Amino acid sequence: MRDPPDAAPHRLGPYELVRRLATGGMAEVYLARREGPRGFAKTVALKRILPQFASDGDFVAMFVDEARVCARLAHPNIVQVFDFGEEEHELYMAMEFVDGTTTARLLRAAFTRGEEIPLEVTLHICLSMARALDYAHQARDDSGRALALVHRDVSPGNVLIDRAGAVKLTDFGIARATENERRTDAGHLKGKLGYMSPEQVLGRELDARSDLFSLGIILAELVIRRPLFAGGRELDVLMRIRDSDLSAIDRAPVRVPDDVRAILFRALTKEPSQRFATAGIFAEAIEEVLRRRRMQVTPAKLAELIDKWGLCEGDGQAAPASGGGAVDEEEHTTRKALRKPRELPDATKHKYRVRAEGEPDIGPLSYPNLIELFATGRATAHSQISRDDGRFLSTSEYPEFARFVTSPALRWDKQIPRDALERGRLDRSRFVATFFRLSVRRETGAFILLDGHRQKKIYLVDGSPEFVASTEKSELLGEYLAARGQVLPMEVDMALAMLPRFGGRLGDALVGLSILRPIELFRAIHDQMVERVIEAFSWQSGDIGFVKGARSHEETFPLGLNPFELIARGFRSGYSAAELEFLLRPLQEEVIEPVLVPPVRLETFRMPEAEQMVIENVTEKTTLSALMAKASVKRIADPNDVLRAVFLGLSCELLKSPKWVLPPSLKPRPIVTGE
Repeated sequence: MRDPPDAAPHRLGPYELVRRLATGGMAEVYLARREGPRGFAKTVALKRILPQFASDGDFVAMFVDEARVCARLAHPNIVQVFDFGEEEHELYMAMEFVDGTTTARLLRAAFTRGEEIPLEVTLHICLSMARALDYAHQARDDSGRALALVHRDVSPGNVLIDRAGAVKLTDFGIARATENERRTDAGHLKGKLGYMSPEQVLGRELDARSDLFSLGIILAELVIRRPLFAGGRELDVLMRIRDSDLSAIDRAPVRVPDDVRAILFRALTKEPSQRFATAGIFAEAIEEVLRRRRMQVTPAKLAELIDKWGLCEGDGQAAPASGGGAVDEEEHTTRKALRKPRELPDATKHKYRVRAEGEPDIGPLSYPNLIELFATGRATAHSQISRDDGRFLSTSEYPEFARFVTSPALRWDKQIPRDALERGRLDRSRFVATFFRLSVRRETGAFILLDGHRQKKIYLVDGSPEFVASTEKSELLGEYLAARGQVLPMEVDMALAMLPRFGGRLGDALVGLSILRPIELFRAIHDQMVERVIEAFSWQSGDIGFVKGARSHEETFPLGLNPFELIARGFRSGYSAAELEFLLRPLQEEVIEPVLVPPVRLETFRMPEAEQMVIENVTEKTTLSALMAKASVKRIADPNDVLRAVFLGLSCELLKSPKWVLPPSLKPRPIVTGE
């Protein structure tokens, strides 16, 4: 008979369960003992999936992956997996029992006691971790193929310390390897919030350098005895990680030695390409500090410290977990379960009618339906509203619509403001150039596109998109999240009905109602804003204008992207080869030449290699037709690559031609000395 969910079994396979060590969201770990003939006995940490999740196919698969991966890892700084079995359809994993504590507890003790962790102890822990990661990252399968393993959850709770001072990495439950990519796709929520890399926060593809960023965080926290990115709302933490904000190091109560600081600032660089290339190189940097300082690092000093601080008086092995497994509660990462429908709040019982000048009344409408009208521009601050068949009043009379009256970003007008710069009809041949000039001049303001009822406002700060508002229904946050499968339409309606309690912000309502986690909202809004910018490059008609100095006054999530890379992505998405051939037809036999000192380096656009090579091959005066022939002979690019490269090069002032003239208002300003 199976145990009820809350009951603890006495045995699993050949293992006697002595006591439970830890319980997490989906797994639990026991101190277990296996006995054999002639007095043989082995103590292990035995992990099993909680009974109520034993039928969850995804979690079972992840549990099996952890066992399969860890079985191949044999290193003194990695917790070993000894056995994997199944008893009455219940899976379990027997692992090395680490009798000691965790680095998370060491950090908390240092903070509570107000004492520093000796530098040689800190370097011993991090050197051990770097060696463990170097081994794991280089691991291969039985046929010699690289596993391309990425741990993805390098955090203090997963760095175990035994009584003798040995340091061991555990919890490969959410590790990514080539053989289990199907369950660890980029964008899935893995890892603990304060120890993610910038690319992990944004849901991008990860490689081993992501683990090195996480190790850099641990090194920093052991030195400064403070969280590196924590404090404030979770969304604020995510922003600081994304931007690799290391100001906490400068504000630390202790001075960080220059040589250690150099390691930190390299490990914690936002761009993976600028970090240590491998964990082995990271380890060498630590070893160089030890040699220069003539420090002797041994497990004994760490053992002495944890004994002195009484950190080994518990049950040991607090965190041999897998994703969603047994971890310290403060670090627990929950897995999104299927949601049960919730009863809609009373706010949904109101019915509204809306009246716009010159148009028939619309209604009766529910509150979410009316919010959609505001968001898509069909209702405005100038509309009149009736609630529950009452008399029509100005929108400003209803507090539940305050945000749509006061927010400049959400107020929609029927024409481009008269004081807008670059005001005029959308010209496809000059659209990319217009956006580029606003970015390269580091302009701040609102770039507005208007085509009938369809409108978009891209708010720039120092030339980079900060916030994008759109009347397109498919681009609304609720529609976007539902299309991605992150929320149910009913949950969006519920959150919309609760907007007045959350300042009119749907994202805050979704988080406040526990429909989304903050990191899910952060990633979704980031992706949504990027897609809104890219979509602007597909507009074929309408009016445009730039309102200098305009701000959205919205709570923003700056994209943190290179605007020129975003321009290149938008252009590539919005312009077809046929259109480019038509736009460039007048230049077929006209002179094209390189700009000797372009305003932005070619590499900044992150073009595909073929397109970049096309521009690099324009070293002297040539023509489009000659460039096509040259690219074909050298086999560096096909005709479409050439068209894309030349158009983007001309629009972004990497190339020039007498026949390609920028609009007068977009021509570069004269350079003033000292500007």
